[in-house]
Amino acid sequence: MTLFVCCTTAGKLLQAQDSLPVLSEDDFINIVKEHHPVAKQAGLLVDAARAQLVAIRGEFDPQVFLSNDQKTFDGKNYYNYSNAELGIPTWFGLEVYAGLENNRGDFTNPEVSLARTSYAGISLPLLKDLVLDKRRAALEQGKLFTQQSAFERRVLINDLLLDAYNAYWAWARDHQLLKVLDTTILLNEARYQLVRVSFEQGDRAAVDTTEALVQLQAFQQQREEAWLKFRKSTLELSTFLWMEDDKPVYLNERVIPDTLWSKQPIAKYEVDQLNNWIAEALTGHPKLQEINYKLQSLEVERRLKFQSLLPKVDLKYNFLQKGYNVTNAFKANLFVNNYKFGVNAIIPIPNRSGIGNYRAAKIKIKSTELDRSFTELNLENKIRFHYSEVLNLQKQIAIYENAYRNYSRLFEAEQLKFSLGETTLFLLNSRETKLLEAKQKLLELKVKFYQAFAALNWAAGGLQ
Repeated sequence: MTLFVCCTTAGKLLQAQDSLPVLSEDDFINIVKEHHPVAKQAGLLVDAARAQLVAIRGEFDPQVFLSNDQKTFDGKNYYNYSNAELGIPTWFGLEVYAGLENNRGDFTNPEVSLARTSYAGISLPLLKDLVLDKRRAALEQGKLFTQQSAFERRVLINDLLLDAYNAYWAWARDHQLLKVLDTTILLNEARYQLVRVSFEQGDRAAVDTTEALVQLQAFQQQREEAWLKFRKSTLELSTFLWMEDDKPVYLNERVIPDTLWSKQPIAKYEVDQLNNWIAEALTGHPKLQEINYKLQSLEVERRLKFQSLLPKVDLKYNFLQKGYNVTNAFKANLFVNNYKFGVNAIIPIPNRSGIGNYRAAKIKIKSTELDRSFTELNLENKIRFHYSEVLNLQKQIAIYENAYRNYSRLFEAEQLKFSLGETTLFLLNSRETKLLEAKQKLLELKVKFYQAFAALNWAAGGLQ
């Protein structure tokens, strides 16, 4: 599939310029954001985290338990136990439940209440799991992971867009260099014809035609190399182009990049102060935010592991009531009649498992804190480098723009002298070669500036 028309979901993709369709930088980046598989996969991270959070919330859903256990043997009805119970877990660790029983038989357990009975009760941990248990910890971590996944998505998009910007500017550079060589070849073809006519009229030596032809052939050979390089960068750019239905796009040969960038005054680009770039990155970079949420999740794990250091003491109390009118039980005194009460305690000695798990949780936090410090330093160094690179390229471009203007003056002067017969074609060709090299160098420096500026935004976490 070739890209030659407008992509409706990404907005206007191609615009007419010199009768050729143009793919601008903004349109290209918008297509990458909306349709690239990595961008879509990054979005799925958030969807998956939300789905996991829904599943974790299900641990707090009320549950209905139904059981029936009966035994008959040798014509005797030993027992028939029927129980229906509704359990409601709560965020505070307290579990509330109520149930109905119908027990009968000739050989039932003496502890079992016969006939129809009802009950309502609570189960409450007094030490371990009172402040936090696995269920509540999982829910807290699930919420944190949902937020963390959003920043993880931004990290992936940030990295993807840096590669996309580099690919676009390499494509734009190769196209512009190809156009420069096309223009140069046209001028040299015209010059060759003029020199040839002058030779035929006896005004030029035969060696001048050879000199003009050699110069033309050298530029033609450079043009073929430039065309091959442009085709390669076009194919590399195509790897970032996808349609809505997840089908890859191969850029049509007639599609060209926007060429206005080559005329932009780079020296007038305002770059914010270095301290502002660093401050913005340290407070808002998605990678650091991702680590922050990871630290919060590890803190939840540490608090949970701390619970394993405590003795497990659970209290359980049931209101009991004959018949199925369980609400009557709440009218009675709690510890006078019709109740069931118990306390269970488990105290591990010396609790090496709990101690080890708690220490491991603290070590994970320390390791992640070190990772965050290293990431901060790494990001700061990248920002400092790319910031220096941007400013340095601005200076290089300013110098080379002046140099290019001087090369142009020298070439124009040499061209005038050649037309008056005051210089040789060799010197004119030499001036032209230097002018072409200066033009190519200037274009490459400008592209490096745009790539460096994109890298600076990437280092600050701003490509989203």
